[in-house]
Amino acid sequence: MNAYTATIGLLIVSNIFMTFAWYGHLKNLADKPWMIAVLASWGIALLEYMLQVPANRIGHGVMNLGQLKILQEVITLSVFVPFSIFYMKEKITLDYLYAGIALFFAVFFIFRGKMAA
Repeated sequence: MNAYTATIGLLIVSNIFMTFAWYGHLKNLADKPWMIAVLASWGIALLEYMLQVPANRIGHGVMNLGQLKILQEVITLSVFVPFSIFYMKEKITLDYLYAGIALFFAVFFIFRGKMAA
């Protein structure tokens, strides 16, 4: 498996955990004290970090820091939008599309040197 594939795969799974750690308690633990939500989120976040740290170490071997960050943001939005729609039952707006277009251009600009190489 090449470094790009490994990095992207680990970051996708990491972001799934991260999204549940950050937002899942809003649905699942809304009636519990906030400290319970914090402890549950920390437990989930530990799993997230166990994937995210190796992903960034692998990715940094083939990408610079800016490229890793933009990649992370694209993956975050790619995980967050389906989570919002299907799990949290939030209404999607055109702002999600606009954010996606902005991220497309961010990816283009940060990776364009690699595309030419």
